Amino acid sequence: MAAGTGMGRIPLLFTHSQYAFLFLYTMSPARIAVACLTAMSLSAAALFSISSYARGSFDSALMRSGYIHEPLRHTDGISLEDEALAKPVLDSVELRGSWGVWGERATLVPGDAVTMRVNFDTGSDRARGSAGDPDYALYGHAVATLDLGGVDLSDYNRLCLLIEPHCPGIRIVNINLAFNNRNAYGEGFNPPTGAHLIQLRPDTLNRCYLEIADLRRDCVDNISLSVSINGADLPVAAEALYTIRGISAQRVGEVEKLSGWEPAASHIIYSQSGYVAESPKTAICHESFAGHRYKIVRTTDNAEVLKGKISKQKSTIGTYGVIDFSKLTTPGSYCIVADGTSTAPFVIGDDSMWDSSCWRVLNYIFCQRCGYAVPGVHSLCHTDLYSLHNGLRRPFAGGWHDAGDLSQQTLQTADVAFALLELYESRRDTNPVLAARLREEALWGLDFVLRNRLGDGYHASSMGLLIWQDGIVGSHDDIESVRVQNLPYDNFLYSAYEAYAARILDDGTDPSLIHYLARAAREDYDYALCQFDSVGFGGWISPYEHTYCTSESQFMATASWAASQLYALTGDARYAGDARRHADYVLGCQCTEPLGDTGICGFFYRNPERRSVVHYIHQSREQQYMQALAELCRTQPSHPDCARWSRAIELYGGYIKSLMAYTAPYGMIPAGIYRDDEYLDKEAFFSVHLFPPADAADRFRAQAANGVHVAPGYFVKRFPVWFNIFNGNIAVHTSMGKAAAICANILGDDDLRDIAREQLYWIVGKNPFDQSLIYGEGARYPSLNNFSSGEIVGAMPVGIRSLADTDEPYWPQINNACYKEVWLTSAGKWLSLVAETDKS
Repeated sequence: MAAGTGMGRIPLLFTHSQYAFLFLYTMSPARIAVACLTAMSLSAAALFSISSYARGSFDSALMRSGYIHEPLRHTDGISLEDEALAKPVLDSVELRGSWGVWGERATLVPGDAVTMRVNFDTGSDRARGSAGDPDYALYGHAVATLDLGGVDLSDYNRLCLLIEPHCPGIRIVNINLAFNNRNAYGEGFNPPTGAHLIQLRPDTLNRCYLEIADLRRDCVDNISLSVSINGADLPVAAEALYTIRGISAQRVGEVEKLSGWEPAASHIIYSQSGYVAESPKTAICHESFAGHRYKIVRTTDNAEVLKGKISKQKSTIGTYGVIDFSKLTTPGSYCIVADGTSTAPFVIGDDSMWDSSCWRVLNYIFCQRCGYAVPGVHSLCHTDLYSLHNGLRRPFAGGWHDAGDLSQQTLQTADVAFALLELYESRRDTNPVLAARLREEALWGLDFVLRNRLGDGYHASSMGLLIWQDGIVGSHDDIESVRVQNLPYDNFLYSAYEAYAARILDDGTDPSLIHYLARAAREDYDYALCQFDSVGFGGWISPYEHTYCTSESQFMATASWAASQLYALTGDARYAGDARRHADYVLGCQCTEPLGDTGICGFFYRNPERRSVVHYIHQSREQQYMQALAELCRTQPSHPDCARWSRAIELYGGYIKSLMAYTAPYGMIPAGIYRDDEYLDKEAFFSVHLFPPADAADRFRAQAANGVHVAPGYFVKRFPVWFNIFNGNIAVHTSMGKAAAICANILGDDDLRDIAREQLYWIVGKNPFDQSLIYGEGARYPSLNNFSSGEIVGAMPVGIRSLADTDEPYWPQINNACYKEVWLTSAGKWLSLVAETDKS
């Protein structure tokens, strides 16, 4: 039978020999055998995916990518944009006005259509930014503006544009759309979400749209289209043409939901990737569905396998219809049908059902590689970006770009390398092909981390960057401003990651590398201790680095975890003692008595003064508390303090459980508990809330008022308190999900494991917007903000945010940073959580 025709196809492991060899030459004979069986039989989840054709299509795409040695092109379902463009248009009017350009890089080309000519030649210019961060800069912008003179578009709810770009030599083509209402910041202001990034196919007429139902549009001054000039990684034509062949205002019957908890009336909210057979399985719908009947249909033969009545569930966030089909545990492909509405097919299977999503997320990570030629995305990049230390200049190319821009953080690369290794450890016996590729990508990241150890406790740590450089050493765009730091917290965390890698890498990994990882782990731990003696919990330099908000208790949890990792690696009792001593500080920061009558306890304060609770707005490492305590229990189970550590884990698990009522029937873990006067703890407050507005204290109080007051002086927030560009909550709730899964594995608590899985379900569609937040996974996945590298299968955003001072989810179509910007951290959190939920 030919490849791609279902269960009888030729095993893909052997249909592309050069990549099969790449994976197999490092495997033991036993694992080679397992790999062969894996390729031939697949997992239950794979066999019962949407269809044998769809699975075969994915497998074929995976093979064509060389198991992702070039970008994966396959996507599930259809994107949100494709679905929206198929909506019937009820009314339309062409927008006419006068066109103008702004900026020396833009000119208008005479002709029947409006064409903006953009000058991409950077010559010998140097991109220059603000005085505080001069190398975080672009070469400029080219802007074309359609002046509409205050037209009233209140009767219309979306814009539609026809754009044809001709950009010779430029791989990634996009344009920013800004919709400007004259009174946008007066009464009935437009949300300050900024411009909307649109990805374009070159030399193609692109039909694009932006829904504007949420924007004030009674007096529209203009619509502007802008192109950012961010250099080139290879020689390109000096000019590009963007032809606008029409802009119209349209009215469609149903626009996308963009805020609030209540589902749209026509949608069933469910996990589009599927459900783990042993876990609870629910779907959510509008209250009007309650009392009606539903049925679960097996898609392979259209058989009705379960039917029931949709229950009505009231919670702190409203009233909903809930479909509970937990009793269905047979692996297969199913859909839900209710009130004439049907979901797309989804899978019920074991935890291996997540493997296809992990391949996609791995694809995104690969495409974010820095210092590597990613086919179709960019050439060898940033080889003329350097750190300077002790008179030596070192290249900073390597690891992975941070996000939609081209920034890089060494510790974030280490975070993701660790996540890759966690999933490698989880899958090396059950899916060795995936495991081998995860290990390979992790080694790419570890190489970068080790190369940026500067030998005396210092690391080349980060660089904010927006441009592609020319790769010519000594030219005008060389950059030597990479940050160099010796931070005790960073060194503790590097040490933990290095020790873990040295311990679990096997199957032919270079013995010299493992030896060096072990040595680096010991050295970085000692550097951290030495620097801690000097600067204590201080030493923070750059607010742009994601460790800047680290609390004292998180600091000591990380130190304890690092010591335990070294103890597991070396058996040296010195590290066991250190792990216990560091943990004593952490335990002194835990709330062990319930707040009032709520029963809420188990969370951690930032320090023993207990003026501020630990919480996060963007990057989150909340899981480090449970990592530290769990590793103590695993490595020192006979120690008298093990009961204390286990009790602390139990209390934290109880805290997570106590929060779930505040977002039910959804499964997203709320941001957590706050004190209502934390803004008075100024050092902590301003380390968490970077670049705050002048009225930050008032904004904190306003957001506190929109939370749920649970005890005198305390409130629960579903979304974090935040008031700057750093917002979006994937890292926040997945870190807590990771912590819940760790608790589940130590305590044997299935309820906590189910809570952890709910964080995965939320991301792949079980959210109020019925959208998957992994591009190409499930269906209705939106375009994401990645102006540097374009639309990438498996990309994940920073996450859903709240609007202004509300505590409700907000997810507009407007494609802008930070919430819709792709982020490496989100990808790492996904892999890490998948790995933890599959432990038992």
